[in-house]
Amino acid sequence: MNWLTNFVRPRIRALVRKQGVPDNLWQKCTACEQMIFHRELSANLYVCTHCGHHMRVAAKDRLAMVFDGDSTQTIELPEAMDDPLKFRDQKRYGDRLKENRVKTGIDDAILVAHGKIGGIPAVIAAFDFRFMGGSMGTAVGDGLIAAARLAVVQEAPLIVFPSSGGARMQEGILSLMQMPRSIIAVQEVREAGLPYIVVLTDPTTGGVSASFAMLGDISIAEPGAIIGFAGSRVIESTIHETLPEGFQRAEYLLEHGMIDMVVPRHELRATLIRVLDLLCNRNPAGEVVALPKSEAAADGPGNPAPEQ
Repeated sequence: MNWLTNFVRPRIRALVRKQGVPDNLWQKCTACEQMIFHRELSANLYVCTHCGHHMRVAAKDRLAMVFDGDSTQTIELPEAMDDPLKFRDQKRYGDRLKENRVKTGIDDAILVAHGKIGGIPAVIAAFDFRFMGGSMGTAVGDGLIAAARLAVVQEAPLIVFPSSGGARMQEGILSLMQMPRSIIAVQEVREAGLPYIVVLTDPTTGGVSASFAMLGDISIAEPGAIIGFAGSRVIESTIHETLPEGFQRAEYLLEHGMIDMVVPRHELRATLIRVLDLLCNRNPAGEVVALPKSEAAADGPGNPAPEQ
């Protein structure tokens, strides 16, 4: 035992270490492994300043990026039963929920809020991957239904930001039941004649991608996002073939017609404003000018305009 290394050095470091300095001042990019100062990363909307990799974003930060100023109002979601199956693996499911609530500061893997985007009222349901991988359980299903019904009541478009590994295994069949429930919620929005927009983020997989996430009237994805059902390794081991490069990435899905557009995070808010303006503001952009009677008569169905 080296007493200088194991005893003296820790004592000296404890004496000279500055108090109150947080440990998370720097964050490593998961793509290029470069270290980025936390303020610089936040100012760049959690996009790596070195390689442009789009990192995962907490639900609260996602809402702040999209909504106008202080217009955001988070709603309280119905309280779901914490551990309906009394599930236990290495830990009790109830204990896992408590740990994740302390770590993330939210009750479950989804936040629902309403506000304005470019002055247009909208309802957003945002997933938080930090909470048990954004897995979909009963509480998430309740949140999606609450978001859909709020959109119908407010006559506002519904925007969903999924980021999930799929259904939550600790709730068994109850988690799988959230797939048809979420589809019914989307149908309620459509029956009300309201737009339903999905912004696919990294990752969107499993039961989430097999239900509401792929039903958007307009499907947008962030660059490099993994979007699919089963993992690529599972698919390769099943079909015994090598998958094409970029398989299940947003760009690959765009190329094969599965989504409508891939939008960088810096341009996402402006894109949503433009899309919502097209879908919600059905009045003409400018003043409608009536044609003179002579021109209107010439352009009528019985009097086609002369060819040029």
